[in-house]
Amino acid sequence: MALGGTDLNLLLPLKVLLEEGNVTRAGQRLELSQPAMSAALARLRRRFDDELLVRAGRDYELTPFARDLLPEVQHAVRLMGAALQLEDEFEPSTSQRTFRLTMSDYAIAVVHEPLVRLVEAEAPGVRLRIGHLGPESRSSDRVLLDNDALIAPLGFGFPGISRPLWRDRMVVMADRDNPRLVDGRLTMADLAVLPHAVGSFGPGVLTPVDRVFGEHDNERHVALQVFGFLPLPFVIEGTDMVAVVPEMLARMHLRPGGAVVLVEPAFGEVLLPEGYWFAQDRLSDPAHRWLFSRLDAVRDQLATTAAERTPVGT
Repeated sequence: MALGGTDLNLLLPLKVLLEEGNVTRAGQRLELSQPAMSAALARLRRRFDDELLVRAGRDYELTPFARDLLPEVQHAVRLMGAALQLEDEFEPSTSQRTFRLTMSDYAIAVVHEPLVRLVEAEAPGVRLRIGHLGPESRSSDRVLLDNDALIAPLGFGFPGISRPLWRDRMVVMADRDNPRLVDGRLTMADLAVLPHAVGSFGPGVLTPVDRVFGEHDNERHVALQVFGFLPLPFVIEGTDMVAVVPEMLARMHLRPGGAVVLVEPAFGEVLLPEGYWFAQDRLSDPAHRWLFSRLDAVRDQLATTAAERTPVGT
């Protein structure tokens, strides 16, 4: 079958060749011989007037054009499958598929261990590629084409369908020897005087912490600004600075007798709900439905861990 002079029988080989970046592995996935895959690649190179795959040492890499083409081809195959009501089988135990996710450093710190463990248990050949969640992700029309899922805070206007993952609450971290720390507590008056290390998430992005300090008419004295939450526990040690961070991240840095301590926030409970986003048409693909079920299983594990968490100060 042809469309606009293009043989649509080449669409699936094109998708697999770009996903694998390797003629042999692509042939194995499609159960085609290497000569047949090489012939398909030659036809595709002529069609696009681009090499698509080029030598990089002993392996191949995608050309810039091919990297841009890949998400478009994946999207087209999913749409055709949905229109024709086709459903490929997905067997996790034998799959060699690569899933692409994008998320913040904080999200990586929270989900990488349970997600990798769950994936390895069911699909040892599946690979995860995690990219950085940049400030442009909220307005990008490609982020859900380039990635299979996006993990980010709920309520910030990201595209696609969203599902909840976990809810964290914001707490204060300080050096154990901070002069204003009394009986493990810091008041709102203390937080107004002390220098703050804060995380930035791009121009115009107000976090729940920004809002609560505004509600208390408390303008923080920002002494240090970093991108994201992850560096904050490291920069306050040995200083008078404080940082407001998600509790899950804070607890990863607590050590018995350590220099940094967790402080119950004087401003009350401020929640940070996180979720994952995906494009609607991903649901037509059994491989994506499996991936999303693993993310849902991570959600359940994180909820159990949160219920067992020891309260601050005990």
